[in-house]
Amino acid sequence: MLQDRNEVGTTWLAGAGLRPTRQRVTLAALLIGDGQHRHVTAESLFEAAKAQGDGVSLATVYNTLRAFCDAGLMQEVMVDGSKSYFDTNTHDHPHFFWEDEAKLTDAPSDQLVIAQLPDAPAGAEIASVDVVIRLRRKG
Repeated sequence: MLQDRNEVGTTWLAGAGLRPTRQRVTLAALLIGDGQHRHVTAESLFEAAKAQGDGVSLATVYNTLRAFCDAGLMQEVMVDGSKSYFDTNTHDHPHFFWEDEAKLTDAPSDQLVIAQLPDAPAGAEIASVDVVIRLRRKG
């Protein structure tokens, strides 16, 4: 099972032209080894790697997530301007941020309608639009 997950991770990395180092394969397998999309923080991925006995430093996790984003394998979603979440789903889509749990999940894209964006200032172009909808439990 772990070997299959590692093979999936290795293939994912190769598709982006990234060298499959042991640390990258380990983290890639945690992120996409079961075929499901993930929203992780560097800290949560570090803890997951540690829980399965993989010796990867937090700095390596940060550097690897940055490399994955630079290669187009993941996207970074900023919440509150200071907290980064990393998403394996790189297609444009909105997110729910659950304030009570500090958790990021996908929101239904088909229900979001953006009718018009403001014009970009002179000399600039809009690179992307990130939609994060903040939620808290009623009660």
